[in-house]
Amino acid sequence: MAKKEKEMPKEAIVNLFGKDYKESELNDEQKVMINHVADLDRKINSSEFNLTQLRFGKQAFLDALKVSLDKDEEEKEK
Repeated sequence: MAKKEKEMPKEAIVNLFGKDYKESELNDEQKVMINHVADLDRKINSSEFNLTQLRFGKQAFLDALKVSLDKDEEEKEK
């Protein structure tokens, strides 16, 4: 049987401001800031998703309220 050569893991490349950087080129402070930016992006995306749900839910309640009010007015007119 042939021995499989172990492949070296590829180094992570980060694109910042249109330029690629190897992870090894970044200092610890820069790595921490990149992690914060990534985490904030996730939180922003999650917040936007939640806001969409909240707006949809609000509109659903307003629509249901309008139907209910219209129904009451129709009954009063009879």
